[in-house]
Amino acid sequence: MAAIGKIRSWGPVLATVIGLALFAFIAEEMFRSCEATSNEKRQQVGEVLGKKISVQDFQSLVDEYQSVIKMTQGRDNLTEEELNQVKDQVWQQYVNNTIMEAEAKKLGLTVTDEELQNILKAGTNPMLMQTPFVNQQTGRFDVTQLTKFLADYKKMQEQPQQAQVAEQYKQIYDYWKFIEKQLRQNTLGMKYQTLLSQCLISNPVSAKMAFDAQNQESDIQLATLPYSAIKDSDVEVSESDLKAKYDEEKEMYKQYFESRDIKYVDFQVVASAADRTALMKTINDARQKLESGAAPAEVVRKAQSQVAYTGIAATKRAFAPDIATKLDSMQVGQVSAPFETAYDNTVNIIKLINKVQAPDSVEYRQIQVGGATAEEAHKTADSIFTALKGGADFEALAKKYGQDGSKQWLTSSMYENAPSIDADSKAYLTALTTLAPNELQNVEFTQGNIIVQVTNRKAMVTKYDAAVIKHTIDFSKDTYSQAYNKFSQYVSENKTLEGLEKNAQKFGYKVQERKDLMNSEHNVAGLRSTRDAMKWIFDAKAGEVSPLYECGNNDHLMVIALTKVHPVGYRDLSAVEDQVKQEVIRDKKFAKAAEMLKGVNTLDAAKQKGAVVDSVRQITFSAPVFVQATGTSEPALSGAVASAKAGQFSAAPIKGNGGAFLFKVIAKKQRENTKFDAKTQQTQLKQQALQAASRFMNELYLKANVVDNRYLFF
Repeated sequence: MAAIGKIRSWGPVLATVIGLALFAFIAEEMFRSCEATSNEKRQQVGEVLGKKISVQDFQSLVDEYQSVIKMTQGRDNLTEEELNQVKDQVWQQYVNNTIMEAEAKKLGLTVTDEELQNILKAGTNPMLMQTPFVNQQTGRFDVTQLTKFLADYKKMQEQPQQAQVAEQYKQIYDYWKFIEKQLRQNTLGMKYQTLLSQCLISNPVSAKMAFDAQNQESDIQLATLPYSAIKDSDVEVSESDLKAKYDEEKEMYKQYFESRDIKYVDFQVVASAADRTALMKTINDARQKLESGAAPAEVVRKAQSQVAYTGIAATKRAFAPDIATKLDSMQVGQVSAPFETAYDNTVNIIKLINKVQAPDSVEYRQIQVGGATAEEAHKTADSIFTALKGGADFEALAKKYGQDGSKQWLTSSMYENAPSIDADSKAYLTALTTLAPNELQNVEFTQGNIIVQVTNRKAMVTKYDAAVIKHTIDFSKDTYSQAYNKFSQYVSENKTLEGLEKNAQKFGYKVQERKDLMNSEHNVAGLRSTRDAMKWIFDAKAGEVSPLYECGNNDHLMVIALTKVHPVGYRDLSAVEDQVKQEVIRDKKFAKAAEMLKGVNTLDAAKQKGAVVDSVRQITFSAPVFVQATGTSEPALSGAVASAKAGQFSAAPIKGNGGAFLFKVIAKKQRENTKFDAKTQQTQLKQQALQAASRFMNELYLKANVVDNRYLFF
């Protein structure tokens, strides 16, 4: 009993301990759940209509699109700017497709396999002409070629072939699946638009009104009192005026995407005087070696030129613009003085080794000769070459050695932009570009031979064999270290925007401003490698100052202050005050102008009040009249003139964008050679309505609750 009593006395304590334990357990589970949710969110590129897309899925779409571009354009890589464009296109397409699929589902719209097959059988869709399955004779898409390819691909999957062939088939198959997906999505979109178009109609009454608006012309005498004639200092603008105008036009200031204002300091590190001196020593040494006749390839390599020397003559288009412009003025054997090019920050030297007239295009055929050993290949090639010189049939000999010997074309652009050319390739290209038509040559390589015959040459052009030293004017590690230390001191001593602005000039920096930066942009201030800075901007609070960022091509230092956040919704009056103020000033100037013109009922009287009088002809309701005296388009004036009768003087001043107007209608007439046709006009009105309705995707987008977090990853 005593034990039970003791336990009871500890009851409150035990209850508390058990409660804390339960709370800890629940809290731990909540923490894990929140952490999992947070981790999931950190992996989401975005969201459309509640549908989330992960970074892995989005990257797969980007990779798919890249592969298509590389295949169709014969590219190995895309530039950073091109890759950013791909990411934007993929995102926009993903958003549009997600929205369209949701809308189509509500309406029961689908694209069946049978419909897709009908599209393939018809073969008229423009996308099909971008595939490899186009009949070269008819110039039309051939569904039988596609069917055969898909069957061959399936067999290849079941019976593995050579790795290279299998890879080529896989690339074509992936490309076709991309086209097929695009066809389905585009067809679904066309169905939706067609359905929407059937909701838009016109009628004879509106058609007649539209015809008259386009074709009834008025000639007037116009009296203009420009707002510029009234001084801004004569107009008082109060806070209540601004508030009233803002409330009146509030819908104009609605913002659908969050944006942020920043101020920043961007400092670019450049080569110091000592860096330039050291570089010029290298450049001048290289120049002396080129002048003395040293091997160009070795001199160019040791000088660390951006442009390798290939020894193959090339057209001017193969050279950088700053190099190409100097080639014509140089003599063979001449070495240029060093010169700088600002756009790529380089110092350059050119030695023109040779200048020749050569074909831009060469038609040729060839027989490749191999063997168990190089000696055996050379021996076989010699006998083939002798037979051809003796009059043997080229194609027949080629077929004997398992080749067709067919003719093909080689253009300068196919080789002259190569970053390097090895000795065998140089010998091969030299033979093709120097042989006369029908001339043969046995080109010997390390492992075999190629017998070539040039059959035709076209477009003789000037080609240049030039050794180019193009070297970036780089800064040294010491120069960068000094610049970094100085910028770091500036950032560490100024933790507020006020400090950054106050002391920028002392350190030799300039504070710049950027308003309305959006997270859909790919960089800050046009600089690459600023993703971390973008992430900071859209995570920071107004008034905060960022850490130091190293960005650009590892040559820029940046610090950022977030000055304002513009959330989704109506922008504050303070954010649009300048715009609103201009509207208020215009209203008040019109009020003053209207007061000055009060009671004026003749053009002479208006002129005495300071108005500019001029003639304006051929005014129609459908097109805003342009007023020379103010330099502005005036829709309100066009409307007022259209409603007035011939000989009528305007009853009151018209408020315009650039001034106050009075007018007298001199004549009204129908445009010549115009006749009303109700059916034609109704068709035009329907087309205009369709054009306006084509912007339906913008409306759907605004309602899709799109979340774009790409800046966190790309």
